[in-house]
Amino acid sequence: MNNKTSGDWRPTAALEVLRLRARLLESIRAFFSERGVLEVETPILSAAAVTDPMLASLATRYTGPLFPRGQTFFLHTSPEFPMKRLLAAGSGSIYQIGRVFRDGEAGRLHNPEFTMLEWYRVGFDHHRLMDEVAELVMQLLAPTQSLEAPERISYREVFRRHAGLDPHTATSADFAAAARERRISVPKDLTSQNDLATWRDLLLTHAVEPKLGQGRLTFIYDFPAAQASLARILPGEPPLAARFELYLNGIELANGFHELADADEQRARFERQLHARAAGGQAVVPVDERLLAALSEGLPDCAGVALGFDRLVMLAAGARSIAEVMAFPVDRA
Repeated sequence: MNNKTSGDWRPTAALEVLRLRARLLESIRAFFSERGVLEVETPILSAAAVTDPMLASLATRYTGPLFPRGQTFFLHTSPEFPMKRLLAAGSGSIYQIGRVFRDGEAGRLHNPEFTMLEWYRVGFDHHRLMDEVAELVMQLLAPTQSLEAPERISYREVFRRHAGLDPHTATSADFAAAARERRISVPKDLTSQNDLATWRDLLLTHAVEPKLGQGRLTFIYDFPAAQASLARILPGEPPLAARFELYLNGIELANGFHELADADEQRARFERQLHARAAGGQAVVPVDERLLAALSEGLPDCAGVALGFDRLVMLAAGARSIAEVMAFPVDRA
């Protein structure tokens, strides 16, 4: 027996925690069954990859028939794109519980392979979806903890409250001053750049997020348009993204959008992301042309959300890391 593995064959999660995982999965399925939301399964492998510069896909090579030998496939970072193809095909509201994969992510709150709950509600906007997210999470956590009523706060107001500035109008000098005041370590290359998106992320992760969701669910909504990802842009000045994130006890649990349905705008966003990846020395990956074709056919008006199931189990179990709620994290895979 290999001495390096002889002592780490056991799961890192206690069996009672694994039973809790199973109960939560049962409750999720019951929740959506009562609402007539269809459970679906989509491929883990894709010929396309995520273009977001903040995410990295794991890749594998297929050598069998039907495709050219050495065809590269990517393990999905989210089931979003094929689920939207189902929506465009007339599926109605759908959900999926599945494993997703992200390279370069490991730590107390991250594992390169993890479980995601993702769902799409036809006819919902992001505010109505927040109602449903709150209802589900409160129901799932009720047996193990008592929470105050959920709160909602705009991206602008949460920065004013916890970082002392308006994120939509602040300059890089304003962000730098706020970081110094809070003794936040600033990367040297950022101090010489007018990179407002990076400044926002730095203040969000170091000054804002740790204060969020203390004893209650906290939703942040209406993000800067530059952080729209796959969300619609709301008219106004400044333009804002119809996007929300959910936090509890300083941990991000979910990310949701009033979904973009414009194929041309989606293609333009993909191209901007690919340009950013190339500029940053990241791999330029193939775009999901099947998603763009589905959007061209017509995506129904809908809102969607991705929720980190392992983090939810962490909170339900009172665990400190996701390794405590997974049978075998990456170091025991």
